[in-house]
Amino acid sequence: MSKSRNKLTVSFEFSEKQASLGLFDAVSIIVGIVIGAGIFETPALVAANAGNPMMVIGLWFAGGIISLIGALCFAELATTYPHPGGSYYYLHRAFGKRIAFLFAWARLSVVQTGSIAILAFVFGDYTAQIFSLDGMGNISNYSASIYAALAIIVSTGLNIIGIRQGKRAQNWLSVLKILGLVLVVVAGLIFAFTFAPAPAAPTSSNPANNLGLGLVFVLLSYGGWNEAAFISAELKNARRNILRSLILSIGIITAIYILINFAYLQGLGIDAMANSKAVAADLMRQANGESGAIFISLLVSISTLGALNASILTGARSNYALGKDFSLFSFLGKWNNATNTPINAYLLQGSIALALIVLGTITRKGFETMVDFTAPVFWFFFLLCGLSLFILRIREFHIERAFKVPLYPLTPIIFCLTCGYLIYSSTVYTGIGSLVGVVMVLIGIPMSANTFSSEQF
Repeated sequence: MSKSRNKLTVSFEFSEKQASLGLFDAVSIIVGIVIGAGIFETPALVAANAGNPMMVIGLWFAGGIISLIGALCFAELATTYPHPGGSYYYLHRAFGKRIAFLFAWARLSVVQTGSIAILAFVFGDYTAQIFSLDGMGNISNYSASIYAALAIIVSTGLNIIGIRQGKRAQNWLSVLKILGLVLVVVAGLIFAFTFAPAPAAPTSSNPANNLGLGLVFVLLSYGGWNEAAFISAELKNARRNILRSLILSIGIITAIYILINFAYLQGLGIDAMANSKAVAADLMRQANGESGAIFISLLVSISTLGALNASILTGARSNYALGKDFSLFSFLGKWNNATNTPINAYLLQGSIALALIVLGTITRKGFETMVDFTAPVFWFFFLLCGLSLFILRIREFHIERAFKVPLYPLTPIIFCLTCGYLIYSSTVYTGIGSLVGVVMVLIGIPMSANTFSSEQF
């Protein structure tokens, strides 16, 4: 496409976008997108790498700042190039078709399926608190993995035959998630004002402290701000409300996350927190006994199952779109009219996710291995998106930008440097999971030469 063609297309798309979201709407959506199931699992891993309570809180605060910086960069891209392809479109526009294909391949093989496996392990860890398999011999050692695999199989099967959760059910699942977070905070405050704080373990008891890896786990829980930035193209009074909505929403999320971690530290102490398999259940067990642990585990399990189902549904449809765009994956682009679902996309996605459950079971670290698997790839493409902001500013200077990232070029430079540091941390200080994730992306390089459809963009 020529520059004049680019200018016409972008201007048309932006002018046709109906600004229908107010400031409150935007804040509510962003908070809802970002706060997921990870916050019930990652605090234990952050504590294990932080070493002391102040550093735990500091990492969660830093995660909020980094997320805000990244969201501002994506807000400029989203408002300048309001396209449903999101990151795929920015990368194609800045770097060309091969990098765009590699991103699509990484989303299929690592990012989306890894996210499904992450949610499945959260579900498995908390469901094992309710329905223990103790007394069943060696099988009890794999309780979380068994429940994680069953969740993927059942949810994939239900989606294949066309059964979906309705909007009302999905909303109730979100309510349960928020209720669980409130209960955790309340339990921590009860400890703060009623009992002496749980003693913190000395830093020397955890020789594997690594702030970079701790930040990787923190930012997993902040994940979603990049998707949230896309709504900036639909904001009323966009120039004024983009910055306000991002600061308010990420400020609220940061405050919630700090309160939750204060609750864990106050109720359990950093040592018990770092060694917990289901930290919210352990805190509620400390506060209300076994009934409290079962109750919070049930809330987390139900909420996570809803998120898992939504990820499986949307992931299969993005893979279906991949099959329509790339001839190599044409088998994914087949739609079954009998069930009104992309069956092949569901089956491949489910198979990869189950293979990842096996990998997490072999390493005996489940959730942590899945974070290792996705993190280097995730931050690599975030780095490319940050760089695309510079490239498109220079190459397409003629395109009007409804929103420009504040303090350019300092803000995107900080974001790119942070991405680089997180790529380093998530490859050097992690286990076999990160190696498998990187290898999966490398497999896509030779495929990128001949698979790009001439119809795409």
